[in-house]
Amino acid sequence: MITLRLQWLLPVLLLAGCGANDTSDLQAYVRQVNARPPGPIEPLPPIEPVETFVYEPGERRDPFQSDVQTEPQELAALDGGPAPDPNRPREELEGHPLDSLRMVGTLEQDGSRWGLVRTKEGVVHRVTVGNYMGQNHGQIVSIDLDAIQLNEIVSDAPGQWRERAATVALSK
Repeated sequence: MITLRLQWLLPVLLLAGCGANDTSDLQAYVRQVNARPPGPIEPLPPIEPVETFVYEPGERRDPFQSDVQTEPQELAALDGGPAPDPNRPREELEGHPLDSLRMVGTLEQDGSRWGLVRTKEGVVHRVTVGNYMGQNHGQIVSIDLDAIQLNEIVSDAPGQWRERAATVALSK
């Protein structure tokens, strides 16, 4: 019976010591610190003037003028060869490699044939002749019941392009 009372008495005595909330000495210290006058603020360091410099190119090249006369795409266009149009807005399927796209069917509506192409993520897109797909500027030239034919423009060398035929076959 005595051990049972000691089991209850000991935690009560320990918790009674935790209840002392006498923080008057802490509050007095905070009031004393707040009553002090603020110290002086250090002045900003002096700003030294920067010496001006006038660029005299003399026989050197002007760093603000480009040495390149024409862009590589413009060179290819001047040669009469194929070149992708850099100002053409990109289409959704041009963000996917051609080998990750799958033809899953066709639709015919009002005399027009549409190809159904599924991306790696499982999204199905409807395409027609003239649309672009793949990362090599591939333009659709025909849509058959079992394949989509494209003409891609690929780079041979910097500024040189060539056309290449590609096909996306119907997935079975």
